[in-house]
Amino acid sequence: MEVRSLTTFIQVAESGSFSRAAEKLGYSQPTVSVQIKGLEEELGIRLFDRIGHTVRLTEQGRDVLAQAQKICHMCQELSQGTAPKSRTKSVIRLAMADSLASILLKKGFSAFRNAYPNISIRLTTAGTSTLLELLDHNEADIVCTLDSHTYDTNYVIASEEKIGVHFVVSSNNPLSRAKRLTKEDLLTQDFLLTEKGMSYRRLLDEWLAKDSLEIQPVLENGSADTLCQLVEDGIGMSFLPDYVTEGAVQRGTIVRLDVEGFAPELWKQLLYHRDKWLSLPMESVIEYLSGILLHHEE
Repeated sequence: MEVRSLTTFIQVAESGSFSRAAEKLGYSQPTVSVQIKGLEEELGIRLFDRIGHTVRLTEQGRDVLAQAQKICHMCQELSQGTAPKSRTKSVIRLAMADSLASILLKKGFSAFRNAYPNISIRLTTAGTSTLLELLDHNEADIVCTLDSHTYDTNYVIASEEKIGVHFVVSSNNPLSRAKRLTKEDLLTQDFLLTEKGMSYRRLLDEWLAKDSLEIQPVLENGSADTLCQLVEDGIGMSFLPDYVTEGAVQRGTIVRLDVEGFAPELWKQLLYHRDKWLSLPMESVIEYLSGILLHHEE
């Protein structure tokens, strides 16, 4: 049994396509087909169900995938320990919520480059549903979501953290002195929010929709840091994760508000697909991101 055939098998399993695996490996599609057929004959089992143009792992194939990943992981560890640095460069496709990307780029990327000079990051930002689609189609290696908790057996939770999220106003806003607020109190304010349908904005909209209410914000912007600054400037109210507003709260320029009947659960989660080969570079990136993006303090 050749490691090359196992690597091809892993790529077909991850991409769900012989042609996409061939493209990534630099092989012709017939070469990939021959390698998979040979591996199936050698093992005496069927690795994939081929229905039309779709390719799916059989249950036996899923068992073999786990073993193949372990074997290739050990081979990679060996080659990483002996190969010249120029031959160990890797690209990791990372996708995440926009406000989490700002943490990595502003506070963590320089340290990341120093720690892992041979790993490059291909970064994409998107909403939660798109992030999970990227995982499902093997268009991202790792995603970091900022939303309600994701429970799905197709994904491995590499790390996670429950975080706070609050309505916030400038310390000069009269509502900043209120002990407890209602939905009606909120609706008197000008709102500055992230785009509709995006993670914690969606949690807010769903809560209001229970009473057939809706906010028409004066500004929608994908940058949580920008919204926080505008709130500090007294432009209006926003609804933001605590890690975004922590600095302003400590400075006394922003106040977090308690609202009756609203206690949303917001989670940061690092996820990868269960069929994904957890390579050494992926492990390194996950370990680093767990420290930078999760358990993060301003």
